[in-house]
Amino acid sequence: MISKDINDNKLQNKLINHPLQSFEWGKFREKTGLKVIRRCLYKNGEPIFAYQLTIHPIPRIGWNIGYLPKGNFTNQELLEDLKIIGKRENCIFIQIEPNIIRGKNKEEEEFEILLKENSKLTLSAHPLFTKFSFILDIVPGEDELLKKMHSKTRYNINLSQRKGITITEEVSDDAFKKYLKLMDDTTTRQSFYSHTREYHQTQWNILKNQDKEVNALRSHLFIAWYTDENKNKIPLVAWILFKFKNTLYYPYGASSSMHRETMASNLIMWEAILFGKKNGCINFDMWGALGPTPNTEDPWYGFHKFKEGYGGELVEYIGSYDFILNDIFYKLYKLVDKIRWFILKIKK
Repeated sequence: MISKDINDNKLQNKLINHPLQSFEWGKFREKTGLKVIRRCLYKNGEPIFAYQLTIHPIPRIGWNIGYLPKGNFTNQELLEDLKIIGKRENCIFIQIEPNIIRGKNKEEEEFEILLKENSKLTLSAHPLFTKFSFILDIVPGEDELLKKMHSKTRYNINLSQRKGITITEEVSDDAFKKYLKLMDDTTTRQSFYSHTREYHQTQWNILKNQDKEVNALRSHLFIAWYTDENKNKIPLVAWILFKFKNTLYYPYGASSSMHRETMASNLIMWEAILFGKKNGCINFDMWGALGPTPNTEDPWYGFHKFKEGYGGELVEYIGSYDFILNDIFYKLYKLVDKIRWFILKIKK
């Protein structure tokens, strides 16, 4: 195979199958200050595989970490290409998170062989992407989709409608400010780590306008509104949805602590499903979940149960792996990272 740099958005998006590998996502990451490397592998002159890699500097030491999330597959040719780029970019390691679902398919079997043959490929010290997700087939009719849901979920959707919650898709910057405010409220209330306001704003500025190309990644903002006794419209829940090819994704959500009895999140999820159906999607990827036997004490358990209620399939990906390029610095990095997270947990 021959590997070359690529700067063709149509070709790149044709060859990849996840938003984080899309040309538009790369544009966004470049705006955040990261170096983005786009490559295409050719066989007999024909492009067969593309991937997008971001380079993340480690402060004050002059070394970097590479990150390749949700690539189509991993093979020896790709590792050889990554090794050359990683050495050139002074990377300690490159984290790889293949977009491969477990189930003994051909890609999974090939990856397991690769793991056995390559000692430099090991389970990630600090995975970034969740190993599980709920994926809902949204091809069936509305009645069938509702029937597959948990009875409590159906009840909450109806309750939210009776409470007068309305769901709108918004495109204005003023509406996005409401999303940012709700995101601030959510992260403070639930004490989890989130991206900065600048991260979300930059993403919105780029991805909200990507609607000309068929395979372009596009961001959609949905808000659930409550109307009080004085006819004031209050935003209770705001979601960012990604539409890419034939799949809808739910990567970001924020909510208010007010009027939680209205179950606005249940209705916004249902409206998201209907939006996906209307726009030709066949799957709704809920962007993360706990495993098949979740711990009820886990801080993410509530999110897991909420998504589970919609009747999607719980899928498991093959996981996150570090492709080690510098053994000594990799061991040091793992130690420092472990100490860092320990300190952050204490501060919570």
